[in-house]
Amino acid sequence: MALDQGFEVTALSFDYNQRHKIELQSARRILEHYGIKRHYVFNIGMFSKLGGSALTDTDLAVPRDRSLDEMTAAIPITYVPARNLVFLSYALGVAETIGAQAIFVGVNGLDYAGYPDCRPEFMEAFENTANLAVKAGVEGARFKIHRPLVDLTKVEIIRKGTALGVPYELTHSCYSPSASGLACGGCDSCVLRHEGFEGAGLDDPTQYVVSAA
Repeated sequence: MALDQGFEVTALSFDYNQRHKIELQSARRILEHYGIKRHYVFNIGMFSKLGGSALTDTDLAVPRDRSLDEMTAAIPITYVPARNLVFLSYALGVAETIGAQAIFVGVNGLDYAGYPDCRPEFMEAFENTANLAVKAGVEGARFKIHRPLVDLTKVEIIRKGTALGVPYELTHSCYSPSASGLACGGCDSCVLRHEGFEGAGLDDPTQYVVSAA
């Protein structure tokens, strides 16, 4: 969507010893597909050292086969403490360094129903903070946090991506993939992804260990 709007894209990925580290391979394939050359991969060890999340602590189980009501009833165990705050801070640092003022983040309505660092209030507060916290902001630059998916359902996201030619076969969503990288088919992310394709009337190109719910 950023490319479609004419932005020159610099991509950021984060290696924080997450269960689904295969997403980093997926990111590289997608960037190659789009011919994006500038890609920063940051290693952040604090999340796995602190634990407290099923995405970084192998002693905690990733929830499976939950309904949407169950997914959004409380902050899930897959929440990583302050992750988006940290990620956006890195993005702001990169933006200031390279002279960019637009930061794109893929949060959407279903995300912020369960994750506090995906809420519109947080994104707005971070944007305000960004313009106060760094030299470029003090000198007149105006940083903008773009959230093009925020009001879209999963079905609408799939349809929009399809219209833009997104290579969904290269993308990865699963929280708990197999050692070979196959999606589990039962975690919240797998369920929502599969329902998105199904609701859009499109084939889901994801390879699952088991059939998605």
